[in-house]
Amino acid sequence: MITNLKYFLSIMIILIAWGCNNSQASKKGVIVNIKTTKGLIQVKLATKEAPLTTKNFIQLAKKGFYNGLTFHRVVPNFVIQGGDPSGDGSGGSKDTIKLEILCEGGKMILGDIAPEDCKPVLRHKIGAISMARTQDPNSASSQFFITLNNHYFLDGKYAAFGYVIKGMDVVKQIKQTDKMISVSIQK
Repeated sequence: MITNLKYFLSIMIILIAWGCNNSQASKKGVIVNIKTTKGLIQVKLATKEAPLTTKNFIQLAKKGFYNGLTFHRVVPNFVIQGGDPSGDGSGGSKDTIKLEILCEGGKMILGDIAPEDCKPVLRHKIGAISMARTQDPNSASSQFFITLNNHYFLDGKYAAFGYVIKGMDVVKQIKQTDKMISVSIQK
């Protein structure tokens, strides 16, 4: 009888622990749907690794900021870029955010380009979504880009904050002036 009780309790502990781990895993990323004139792009945001950057992006998306904006910059084999209300790369939202880079080992670099000994957790591999900015590392506001290939030279200099999980074929079809019909947070 005691052996059966121990077995039952052991199984219950394992199931509870497994359930907690699964609920935590679902909180590690937020899915964003970018509906474009070419189709749907789904992006998983790295909320744990880039909390300030993802918070900014989510707030703008929830306000409808990106709805109707164009991809104003398309560089073949490099990036597609959007998020500028002026449509020419010169605009943004009213607020700016600090450059945010999480290094392997857990060190967070805020407000400056990462030092050479930092190996960023979020890399600029194909399908990375990252914040565009001026030469000032703390000038990002609303403009973002999605990489069309691996561009690791951007690592530590620009804040990657997620990855395309569906619709990379759509990303590759985007042309300059194609529109974001809507950008929404998946519930």
